Amino acid sequence: MCRRLHQEGCLTRTGKTHWDRSTAWGLLRNPAYCGMAAFGKTRTGPLPARLRPVRGGREQPRRAHGVYEVGPEERISMPVPPLIDAALFETVREQLAENRRRTRQQARGQRYLLQGLAVCQHCGYSYYGKAISLRAAKGKPRGYAYYRCCGSDAYRFGGERVCDNPQLRTDRLDEAVWHSVKQVLADPSRIAAEYERRLAHTGDREASDLAAIEAQLAKLHRGMGRLIDSYAEGLITKAEFEPRIAGLRQRIKGWEEQGMALRDEAAQRATLSLIVGRLQDFTETLRDRMANIDWALQRELIRMLIKRVEIGRSDVNVVFRIASSPGPRYPGPDDGGSLHHCGWSV
Repeated sequence: MCRRLHQEGCLTRTGKTHWDRSTAWGLLRNPAYCGMAAFGKTRTGPLPARLRPVRGGREQPRRAHGVYEVGPEERISMPVPPLIDAALFETVREQLAENRRRTRQQARGQRYLLQGLAVCQHCGYSYYGKAISLRAAKGKPRGYAYYRCCGSDAYRFGGERVCDNPQLRTDRLDEAVWHSVKQVLADPSRIAAEYERRLAHTGDREASDLAAIEAQLAKLHRGMGRLIDSYAEGLITKAEFEPRIAGLRQRIKGWEEQGMALRDEAAQRATLSLIVGRLQDFTETLRDRMANIDWALQRELIRMLIKRVEIGRSDVNVVFRIASSPGPRYPGPDDGGSLHHCGWSV
């Protein structure tokens, strides 16, 4: 459908020539086209669990909720002028349901060890697993596939690729990442040392700093109250009031941000203290199972410990799932340096 619309020169609502599949999907499922508009087609609910943020997204989204589809019986419907026949719309709905059923039957499930974790360092799009076709294999059986950047697929971006990062063999990248995980688990003292370093870093500011910030905020709020009273009583003019109140608000905002940063550090310090106490037991339990680990447990362990795998043109950086504060990268484990973000090239 998208290809036909593009070939016929049909423009989207915003005037673009490229039609996205999600746009076509929304058109085919919108009951307003058959004469019955609906209100309340979606609802908000708990935020679904996600492996990592989307490209360009935040680690912690501003709106901590998810959007879910509501059944036709829960919607509020109202008649509108139809554009197509209701029978045609129902036929399309049945066909979409059949397509979804067949797609789920053919779904192969979890096929790649780093599925959902690999990202491109250059364009930010994710890497996906792509099997080798019979033609590309030249009749020889291949026991591996390739991780390929979504940005290198021209068909996703109107016929022009946005990234030229190369693809990687799945067996080699999986082995390298798993080797990094085993290195970390084999020496838990290094992880504990990194946690202790961050505890010392976050412990630089004492509770007295937070008390001083709260005292300063209280002083500024009292000054703002007196300034408002003076303006209400006519002691100062509007021209004098507005710049002074704006300055006070700016100062209050700055102190509030500092106080929030201190509270976040205190919460991180408490969390890291709990993790350090349980880290040794966790690594000992895993060490006993490393000899007989299967693919499913290996994948689960990788997804639990690794935050993302950043793929560049000449190196791969493994970032472990350890809460950290912003800052530069440090040398890797072979350099004897600190494990900020616990990331290094493999």
